[in-house]
Amino acid sequence: MATQTSEPLTGQRDPTVLWRGIRARRGEKQRTNPLGYLFIAPAMILYLVFNIWPILRGLLMAFTDYRFIYPDSRWDWIGVDNFVEIWEDEAAHQAFWIAFKYFLMVVPITIILALIVAILISRVRHGSAFYRWVVYLPSILPIAVSFLMFREMYGLRFGFINTNLRNFGIENPPNWLGDVTTALPAIAAAHIWILFGFPTLLFLIGIYNISHEIYEAAALDGANGMQQAMYITIPLLKPTFALIAVLLLGVLGTTDPMLILTQGGPQKSTHTIGFHLYQIAFQLGDLRLGYSAALSLILGIVSAAVAALVFRWSRS
Repeated sequence: MATQTSEPLTGQRDPTVLWRGIRARRGEKQRTNPLGYLFIAPAMILYLVFNIWPILRGLLMAFTDYRFIYPDSRWDWIGVDNFVEIWEDEAAHQAFWIAFKYFLMVVPITIILALIVAILISRVRHGSAFYRWVVYLPSILPIAVSFLMFREMYGLRFGFINTNLRNFGIENPPNWLGDVTTALPAIAAAHIWILFGFPTLLFLIGIYNISHEIYEAAALDGANGMQQAMYITIPLLKPTFALIAVLLLGVLGTTDPMLILTQGGPQKSTHTIGFHLYQIAFQLGDLRLGYSAALSLILGIVSAAVAALVFRWSRS
């Protein structure tokens, strides 16, 4: 008697095999039309040209002494000399340290503020769409426009902030962008206002995906709103925390605020690593693109390492 093999109850068949069987029973032919590749070719070409090639070109450039005003130098292969120079460059070390301080000023406050605002909006029963729009509005404004607006607000004599401080009796308000102690925090405050809208929406998506039955069960057990947020909302938003933290890693190499507001001053107190490599590549001397590419590579490695730690934490 012929025996018929059967799959184990706990096993699962390959979805690809299942789908092929379904299509075979329907009489559908296997999709082998090469015209499909023709349709996706434009998008793939654009991705390769504007995403993959710059990464590869920058990686190769980091090991050369490419100086923009000397076109022939793009092939001057010098190995790890750029990285040795970075190791001995005190200006680069100081720029990395300032960038790290700026990162600690911006990212934790942005995440905490976005989480608080998201929880508050999630509790709104009517009109929550308006609040979501208001929160996200700073994120859709052009970055240059937003920072120029803050430059006017931080004005020493006629700025909105100092004018109001004088009205409250403070005769000598701070020179927000011209003082060593206040320049970096002032830029960080402006950057937080611009950034926090997008993380707020991500937190809202995560909160809306949490089942209301969990909150109802916690409420029946006597948990108040703060306890629900601490023991239900925040733990279940762990993947969202990881995603937002990785997306905000770009703050470590930020350049735009310093270019628009302070040009790295006063006394290089806002001279971050992003601004440092921008100056080396496009403003100073013979435009050392190779050296700045090496700085960018180190910055990318640091960001990738932090991202790996964040993803590992999110899986724990």
